[in-house]
Parts: sequence; C-alpha cells; structure tokens
Amino acid sequence: MKTMKEKALDIATIAEDYKGDDVTVIDVSGLSSWTDFFVIVTINSRAHWKGIYKHIKDYVKANDMEIHIVNRKVPSGDDWNLIDIGPVVVHLMSSEARAFYDLEKLWHGGEKIK
Repeated sequence: MKTMKEKALDIATIAEDYKGDDVTVIDVSGLSSWTDFFVIVTINSRAHWKGIYKHIKDYVKANDMEIHIVNRKVPSGDDWNLIDIGPVVVHLMSSEARAFYDLEKLWHGGEKIK
C-alpha cells in the first residue's frame, strides 16, 4: 500500500503528464492540522485544469481516496482551483495567481519534496 507521500507524488506526476507546469509538492504536515501535502501546479486555461482534474479524479477513485467538495460563494474561476483530497490538497493555478499568492513562500516552513 502506498504512503500518502507517494500518492501526493503520483498526483504531481499526473499533473506533469498532462502538461501542468512548475509542479511542486510541499510537505506541510508539521505546519497544518488539516492536510499533509500541497501539490501546486500552474495551468494555462479552464480546459487545461478540467483535463488535469479528470485524471486526478480517476487516480483518487482508483486509490480509495475521496475528493471533498469545496463550497464556494464565488464560482470556480480560471485563476485558482482547489482539489481537496483530505491529506493532499491540489492547487491548480494560473501563472498570475501563483505569482501573486506565492504559496511556496507562504508555506516556506514545509519541506519541498518535488
């Protein structure tokens, strides 16, 4: 059985395989009580994030994981979409949103594992 770290890295590989850019995995388990890993991916369009989402969703289902529905007051946009898998949170972000929010800097205390 795979560890959660291995699953986070698998999800990162899926994002890379489907042309996600600058894929980063950060272990935030020592900093966060609600998740263990962030997978951060730069995407270039709404269609691009939907394609990556579909493949991640297939992986999640095949590996006995679950996507938690995020209730948002604002509909999903093209800049930043979140896939909450519990111990792994995937951030699919436009390059502009990624530069603005700079999650790597915000969570700099976490170990960058990819």
